[in-house]
Amino acid sequence: MMEEMITEKRNPASEKLDTMNVSEMVELMIQEDATVSKAIQEQLPKITSLIEAVVERLNRGGRLFYIGAGTSGRLGILDAVECVPTFGTSPELVQGIIAGGHKAIKIAVEGAEDSLDLAVEDLKERKLTEDDIVIGIAASGRTPYVIGGLKYATKIGAQTGSISNNPNAPLSKLVKFPIEVVTGPEVLTGSTRLKAGTAQKQVLNMISTVAMVKLGKVYGNLMVDVQATNEKLIERSKLIIMEATGVEYEKAADYYESSENSVKLAIIRILSCTTLEEAKKILVQKNGRVREAVNSINIKIV
Repeated sequence: MMEEMITEKRNPASEKLDTMNVSEMVELMIQEDATVSKAIQEQLPKITSLIEAVVERLNRGGRLFYIGAGTSGRLGILDAVECVPTFGTSPELVQGIIAGGHKAIKIAVEGAEDSLDLAVEDLKERKLTEDDIVIGIAASGRTPYVIGGLKYATKIGAQTGSISNNPNAPLSKLVKFPIEVVTGPEVLTGSTRLKAGTAQKQVLNMISTVAMVKLGKVYGNLMVDVQATNEKLIERSKLIIMEATGVEYEKAADYYESSENSVKLAIIRILSCTTLEEAKKILVQKNGRVREAVNSINIKIV
């Protein structure tokens, strides 16, 4: 029952929220948000297992799907779309699906989250396969749309995980890798865009970032697959080359431009004193991993 869910209970600390001044309210909110990290900390082993499952599926050529409704669905879409510019992935590799479709990003679509069948249709439309992984996101842990999608994913052999904010969530019983970040009652009763949403965002940050590091999208702590779609990102690309190699700005800019605007190729060429064509070849051989490519060329040269 809804009244039994922790995310729907009243928070004693905010029972007189409407009588507080602005300073008191923001102080209370930051105090409540401070509890989120501890709740996530308790789930780190399970988060680790889910990320390892994501990496395994992506390495075999599968895709990562987030499915959710309302705030949870929007957070999944946000994490998915940010992978494209940050890590240079295709839009198909990580996808966010929200109950009610694109319209629901801005406006609630009546009845969409209560359907067990809509998520099945959405996943079929994207041709979900057994190589993919589907992560259901729902603060309540019981959203019918998400349940329907996860049952279908399991049926066809796709890997499954979940992120919820209530203990003993129904979602957890449906997936192989459940995560329950119990964040407690919200400052504004039932408004899971607050602590629950903050927790979901942090977990999603971990999933996508760590997975992309493991896929070779990062060198050190530098986003070497960044897509330079504007002037700011072009400058960032040159700065990344400078940080990775120690060269001055002018040299970094020259190598960036002569390496077909590829940060990875510029770094490999500078660190290994190799040609563009050789850098391209070895990068492909090493599955896009800069460190392995550089070490391989240096060993061969020695």
